[in-house]
Amino acid sequence: MDYNNIKEKMEKTISVYEENLSEIRAGRANPNILNKITVDYYGVATPINQIAGISVPEARMIVIQPWDVSVLKEIEKAINMAEIGINPNNDGKVIRLIFPELTEERRKEIVKDVRKLAEEAKISIRAIRRDGIDEFKAKQKDGEITEDELRSAEENIQKITDQKVDEISKIAENKEKEILSI
Repeated sequence: MDYNNIKEKMEKTISVYEENLSEIRAGRANPNILNKITVDYYGVATPINQIAGISVPEARMIVIQPWDVSVLKEIEKAINMAEIGINPNNDGKVIRLIFPELTEERRKEIVKDVRKLAEEAKISIRAIRRDGIDEFKAKQKDGEITEDELRSAEENIQKITDQKVDEISKIAENKEKEILSI
């Protein structure tokens, strides 16, 4: 029996979860926070990283240097509209995003967000498990597989599910440690 489709969907869920985690601001400057921000560049919504160089010269600073200085104001406007919680500093040549130190209270809020995202990812994994088991139940009903094969499939899908849920838990745990240790 083939479980690759189920594994693939679960892996995709985990990669989406990791991507969402990378966008969480954890006190350190992380250029991924800019991933979803687009700038109106000559009438086209363009990601910032396609119209500017992005660097992290210090632990708590991101520098955005556009290749076309005329778009500087548009980048600043897009960052303000994205509400990432940081005001851009525009000096006419580059934009600096300076990340403030996180308070203990804010860290705990971020950890709650991480846990919430983890729970959502686990729910998605369980939904994939349910869909996979339903698929095998339909095959059994149609006479394609036996009851024993169905039971075996359910056990194997559950093992895969447990592995992926554990993986999500470990990723969340590592992110929490990172946030609380900054």
